[in-house]
Order: sequence, then C-alpha cells, then structure tokens
Amino acid sequence: MKNEDKKYWIWFSKLKSVNCIQKNLLLKLYCMPQEIWKLEEEELNKIKGLSKESINEILNNKNRENLEEYVNYINKENIKIITIYDEIYPEKLKNIYDKPVVLYAKGNLKLLNEEGVSIVGSRDCSSYGKQISELLAYNLAKKNKCIISGLAKGIDTCAHIGTLKAKGKTIAVIGNGIDNIYPFENKKLSELILKNNGLIITEYIIGARPDKLNFPQRNRIISGLSDGVVVVEAKRKSGALITADFALEQGKDVFAVPGNINNVNSEGTNELIKQGAHIVTNYKDILDICYGLTN
Repeated sequence: MKNEDKKYWIWFSKLKSVNCIQKNLLLKLYCMPQEIWKLEEEELNKIKGLSKESINEILNNKNRENLEEYVNYINKENIKIITIYDEIYPEKLKNIYDKPVVLYAKGNLKLLNEEGVSIVGSRDCSSYGKQISELLAYNLAKKNKCIISGLAKGIDTCAHIGTLKAKGKTIAVIGNGIDNIYPFENKKLSELILKNNGLIITEYIIGARPDKLNFPQRNRIISGLSDGVVVVEAKRKSGALITADFALEQGKDVFAVPGNINNVNSEGTNELIKQGAHIVTNYKDILDICYGLTN
C-alpha cells in the first residue's frame, strides 16, 4: 500500500464516533476513504445513519493533522495495515455485521485465515483454570489449530503460553494500539508470540489507550476469527461471556469447561452449559464438534 493510501485509511480508522457499521456504510457508498475525506457537510447530512457527532468528526480538521507521522512510525515498526479490501483480510470476519474496516498487525499474517479456536476466560482465574487453559491450547495447537485469545491476564495468558509450549500458532487480539501492549506484564509474552511466528492484531490506531469500552468491542474479533469459542472460567458478569454472546450471534460453536459450583469463577461457565453450550472435558470434544476430528 502506498503511503498516501495509508494516510487516508489511518484517518478513517481514527474516527471514534463513526462506528464500524457506519464506516462500512460509507465505504459501500464511496468505496475509498479518500473519497469520504473529500465530502462536505451538505452531502454528509444526506446519509442515513450518520449522527451529527459523526459528521462533525469526519469534518474536523484536527483529525487530519500529523497523519504522516503515523505513517512513518507504522513503516518504521513494520506494522501492517490490513483493509477490508485486502486479500489477506480474514474471510471469517467479513461475515460479521460490524466488521472492522482496518486491522493493524504485526507478525505472521497467514494465520488470519487458518482454522482456529478461541480460548477465553477470567483474568482472576484459579490454578485449575490456568492448568485447563494451557492444556487445551497445547493439545489443540499440536493438532495444527491456531489458538486465538486476548493477551489479558489469567486464562488468555495461559492459552497463549500453552500454544507456545506446543510450538503452535497463536493470535493475540488486543484492545488498544499495537505499540502499547496491555497489560504491561505481558509485553514479554507478546514478544515471544512474534518471535515464534505468531500474530498480534488490533483495530485501534497506534497510541490508542486500553480504554475499558475497547475490550468488549475487541471480543467480537476474537470470536469472529474462530471456528469455536471455549470459555474456561468466567464469573456471572464477565468479558468472556460477551465473547460467547458474539460467537452465538456469529453462528459459532460455544464450549464451556464445567467447574466447581462453589467457585464464583464457574458461575458463568456452568450457566453457559445450562443454556446449551457444549461441555468440554477433553480437547477432542472441540475437534469433534468444530472439525469432525477426534483422532
């Protein structure tokens, strides 16, 4: 992609009050962000679904400043910009209604279209949860499945670690800029993922902070990239359950690891099972339902 094209895609991805549904609508109408950049207020007002706030942000000149600095940094750090028009853009993500129009990535882009399973769960997990997350990831990775998670503390961390121990493939989907690994203690883990031919992706521009609202949004990408979502441990109100909800909306298989009924971290997973999620007692349960493989 030419630097000039990168500038417009970066600008477009920076528009916070223009959500992904609106961005996809604008691209459907005008094809490229360069054309949206040129629009004037009168024409923007004619577009159904655009709020006044969104229109003001599109027109705001402040959002158009310093874009060359973003381009230079992205080039220097070997960060890839993947647009919805690119061949490498994940086919599975194209099927979700609020698909991101831009992804920022570092690492092995080929993983975006591999068979994969998401493993998610509580940040404040038990030793049992850690063990199960790592074991499931290890065994699935050994069967050549890409493990997708969110690089968060707890279950996510163990899923990535289990994959690395298996010398397998893993994708970390983060809820902030790719230059700002969060949590900070997982910076070393992110480096190991890249060193071992893994991938880190985000829809957020460099410099974006890990705002609380970013993470529920990030979860739709975790589930969207997956053939199935495994929840290892989750409290009754948990981000992992949001991922499971996205998976159901997207028509994906949802799995849950049963847990101790006296443990708060099992309330969410046990409830998922009551609602019809597949019970996981072995990694083969996942292979069988997602891929028809048990050997």
